[in-house]
Amino acid sequence: MQARSALFDLYGDHLRPRGGRAPVAALVKLLAPLGIAPPAVRTAVSRMVRQGWLEPVKLMSGPGYSITPKAARRLDEAASRIYRTGRVAWDGRFDLLVLDAPSARRDRQRLSANLRYLGYGTLDEQTWVATRPGEDVDLLLDEAGVRFERFSAAHAAGTPGAMGLVRRAWDLAEIGRAYEQFVAEQRALLTGITARSCDEDAYAARFRLVHAWRTFLFRDPQLPPALLPERWPGTAAASFFDRHAARLRPAADRYVEQCLDGGNRMIRPKERQT
Repeated sequence: MQARSALFDLYGDHLRPRGGRAPVAALVKLLAPLGIAPPAVRTAVSRMVRQGWLEPVKLMSGPGYSITPKAARRLDEAASRIYRTGRVAWDGRFDLLVLDAPSARRDRQRLSANLRYLGYGTLDEQTWVATRPGEDVDLLLDEAGVRFERFSAAHAAGTPGAMGLVRRAWDLAEIGRAYEQFVAEQRALLTGITARSCDEDAYAARFRLVHAWRTFLFRDPQLPPALLPERWPGTAAASFFDRHAARLRPAADRYVEQCLDGGNRMIRPKERQT
């Protein structure tokens, strides 16, 4: 588990509901049960500050970091997809992007990852498709310096044609196998976490569960039911995730509160002067 990715999970799942900030010492303590060393945490924090995801703040217990408005938007959008709080609807139309791919391989890989995160699949190197308009996709492409055209289109062959297009853009069989593997691996890891487990162990197990589930944000575009195969493995996997995430939440929350221990309170102007 990389420190930067773990920090996104930590802020999104635990710190966003608590003001979106934490002292450095608490960040180190909260990532220690995941096997992430303090130097890796500090390096990742510095990188996220440079990228505009975090900003320094003065807290009662010392220096800390808070999410930026840009990060808050991304974390809120990710949370709605992780916990699937929004209903997946479809009006029968696709959002179609035709773009000039960057020449540098690293830039192409970064752009591809960002587009997949927004729910787009690729028909070829220049053509990307989604069943719903990606939030901030225009901004993403503009910031990447990519020239593009964007269309809204419906398949002339109706739902059968749309299903064929979906199977060109995404390997649904591979995604389905990944869901089945997720359940098998996490079931083995979660079996030993019971009501008698300590809060730290429950927190670490839940963190790993959410972290593994979060990878599907880059793999599964969450297609509308009409375009999915019958007995879609993602449905059972979502129920499995919801059940265990809820079961471990109280213990995980207690551990987070223990690590924060009021240290994420900000210093107000008057408090600085006294």
